Amino acid sequence: MTVQTYVGIDQDANAGLTHLGRMVRDAWVFGILPETETCAGWDSARMQNLYEQVYAAWEPYAHLPSRLPEELRERHTRFYAQAITTARGEGWDPELGEDE
Repeated sequence: MTVQTYVGIDQDANAGLTHLGRMVRDAWVFGILPETETCAGWDSARMQNLYEQVYAAWEPYAHLPSRLPEELRERHTRFYAQAITTARGEGWDPELGEDE
């Protein structure tokens, strides 16, 4: 049986704009992880633990960036704007395909 591990946000598809990449990025926003942590090589149990921490961090804000305090909102905007710019430069199209 092969253990699946995360490739890391820096190697993830679409500049990390996947569900796992967004989770890592949100962990950076809330200071759960340092910005230098890519989570490369993390197994599913570790990623699940991170998910639970990130979910709990979002709860007071109803999981809405617009409800974040200014400092966190600025971090969120910075991290996601950078990822979106990089992804678009690599040909990412945010429109959903017919099979999505």
